[in-house]
Amino acid sequence: MSRNSTGGTPNQLSEDFIQDSFHSYLKSSLTQAKAERLLDADVLSSAEGDLMITGPALCLYFAALRCTTHPPSVPLPRSTKTSQPMELSYENCPPPFISFLRIWANTVPSIQGLVPEAQHDLARVICGLEPLTHDSASVINGISADLRAVAIEVSQRRSFQDRYASDLQAALDAGAGPESPSSRKASFVPPPVYDPSPNASPNASPNASPRTSVESLRPNLPPRINHNIPPQSPGLLSPFSSAQSSASTSSFPARAPSPSLFTQDSPAIEFIRETLYASIADALERQPSLRRLLKRDPPRAYFASVAFAILDVAQNAITPDGSVRGVLGKPLTLAECPRALRPFMMELAAIGQHAKVMDEEDTENAMKLAQRGEDIPESRLDRVRMILEGGVGYERGLQDADSGRRSVEGRAVAFANRINALGLGMTKLKAFRERQDDVFKVLAGIGS
Repeated sequence: MSRNSTGGTPNQLSEDFIQDSFHSYLKSSLTQAKAERLLDADVLSSAEGDLMITGPALCLYFAALRCTTHPPSVPLPRSTKTSQPMELSYENCPPPFISFLRIWANTVPSIQGLVPEAQHDLARVICGLEPLTHDSASVINGISADLRAVAIEVSQRRSFQDRYASDLQAALDAGAGPESPSSRKASFVPPPVYDPSPNASPNASPNASPRTSVESLRPNLPPRINHNIPPQSPGLLSPFSSAQSSASTSSFPARAPSPSLFTQDSPAIEFIRETLYASIADALERQPSLRRLLKRDPPRAYFASVAFAILDVAQNAITPDGSVRGVLGKPLTLAECPRALRPFMMELAAIGQHAKVMDEEDTENAMKLAQRGEDIPESRLDRVRMILEGGVGYERGLQDADSGRRSVEGRAVAFANRINALGLGMTKLKAFRERQDDVFKVLAGIGS
């Protein structure tokens, strides 16, 4: 395919060409980060943490440093030494990447305006390291949040996932001679493929309730009666049952049964997994927009559903002592959680606390504005939910950012990043990967 052959405007570059260019820069960005000791070989080979986000964010950072145009455009690698230089701009960018380009372009002046020491600190923050100075901390954190937001969306694309292991391996092999490649091997493995079901019934009603399919996401009660389990809600899994509706939010409902075997003695990772997947079912039932997204963009719908499930559990199923109460009404304390999973559980609790503080601040601000007779803007949590579903480039957010609400938008983006990063980290765990195939089949059935 020609790099200009897209079926769109004559000057529009093809998606394949942009993807090839991105991965070319990604390899050099990871290699440079290793040379500058921002990432070491252990991190690159293990692919632990949020390296799926760090790599693309670094690529965007280095591209901003190389940019020499106004408005900003991305200098693209030459296919041969004699090729004419090319740049990715609004005029030739494929439509799926326009929102990425717009957010990146907005960061370029800020990145280039930093002193060299602050630019290096920005690279450190992107890599999860502490900055060496704190003079521009708020600016650096805002830029990092935007770059990581775009990187999260890039990392959710299957075309990226399928090639990321080779990008990491290229960085690991850099510096080694052709006769002695690196002994370290990249262990990154992409998640299962998620494609809409090709065998979906053509006569299925587009308005049919998703409940039948969604029920298979919910964990099943074992074939015995447990009188210690609180009454089950006949409706959604997360909301309190009618018997609990007047209770304080410090009590939590048990979750409803479904056709997968889960018992009180199941391992902690299965408990966390099934609690989140039950909340995915709730998110799909509560939000028709997510079901519409399944038809339009299935992979994004899956990641968005996971993110909404994390936010739901963090807000509604974390007890004051940091335990999680989920499926079967079973609590899981931090002490009971396996050591390797504790960071995930601690982050889940921290997200819940952050959401609570954000909600309280928004409510207080709304009351003050109402008393003065001023318009009340959308809450930050509503903006977070919009970002989780529509991506960082959603139009309303861009309009608000242009209208002077950038500080609010920046905090919403940073919080959405935090939720998405936890989702990406958890779905890479083996126990989640084992169940993802089932979840994909259910979602494909709903979206078809």
